[in-house]
Amino acid sequence: MLVDSHCHLDFPDFAEELDAVVDRARQAGIGRMVTICTYLTRFDRILAVAERYDDVLCTVGVHPHQAAEEFAVTTVEALVEHSKHPKVIGLGETGLDYFYDKSPRDQQQECFRRHIRASLETGLPLIIHTRDADDDTMRIVKEEAAGQPVKGLLHCFSSGRALAEEALAFGFTLSLSGIVTFKKSEELRDIVKDVPLDRILVETDAPYLAPIPFRGKRNEPAFVAHTAATVAAVKGVTPEELARVTTGNFFHLFDKAAA
Repeated sequence: MLVDSHCHLDFPDFAEELDAVVDRARQAGIGRMVTICTYLTRFDRILAVAERYDDVLCTVGVHPHQAAEEFAVTTVEALVEHSKHPKVIGLGETGLDYFYDKSPRDQQQECFRRHIRASLETGLPLIIHTRDADDDTMRIVKEEAAGQPVKGLLHCFSSGRALAEEALAFGFTLSLSGIVTFKKSEELRDIVKDVPLDRILVETDAPYLAPIPFRGKRNEPAFVAHTAATVAAVKGVTPEELARVTTGNFFHLFDKAAA
C-alpha cells in the first residue's frame, strides 16, 4: 500500500472522471489519498470529495497564492473549527511563495502564522509550501512555536540541502513529488539519499508535476507509484519496503488518519 499524501481532487481537471481516477489509484495500490485545501472559502468542495470516498482524506487551509484574497476569512478560529471534522487530518497547504508573489509577502506571512497557531491548538500537522522563501519559512515556524513541538512536512520538497537539514532537525518530514524523477533533479536525489527513511512521504501534487514517464501529462494519484519507485532506488530499498515505510510514516505524522 502507498499513500498519495498531497493531491487536489477537487480541481476541475478531474471533474469529469473523478470516480475513474480514484479507481485507478486503488488498482495501483494507493490505499489513501489526501485532497488538499487551498481556499478556505472552498472548503465545502474539498470536504465533499473526502466524504464521497472512504479512502480519501482532506485538509483545511489557504495556499500562499490566495493569502490576499482569503486574508479576512483565514482566522485561527475558522481553521480550528473546520479541522474538527473527522476527515480533516492536517492544516494547509500553507506557507510562503516568493517566486510568484501572487499575494503580498506580509499577508502570506500572517496567514502562515495563523495556520501554525491553529496547528499548536489542534495538534494537527502543517502541510507547508515554500518556494524561494527558505529562511523566512523556518524563522516563522520557530517564532510561532516558541519552543513548543510543531508537527509538519515540507510538501513537494525541491529546495536545497540547508532547508532539508534545518527542517529535519526541527522534526519535520519531507514529502517527495514527481520532481524527484526528473532528469535534471540530480541535486534533489543527492539530498534524498541522506534523508532518513522514517522522515519521507511521497505525493503527486496532482494534477501537477507528473513523474517520468508521464511528464507533461495531467498527473493523478495512481502515478505516485512511479515517484515511490524512484525514491526506493535512490534509497537502495525495494519498492515494497519503501511503500511499507512511507505508509507507516504517513500514519505516524497524520495520526488522526489512523484513529
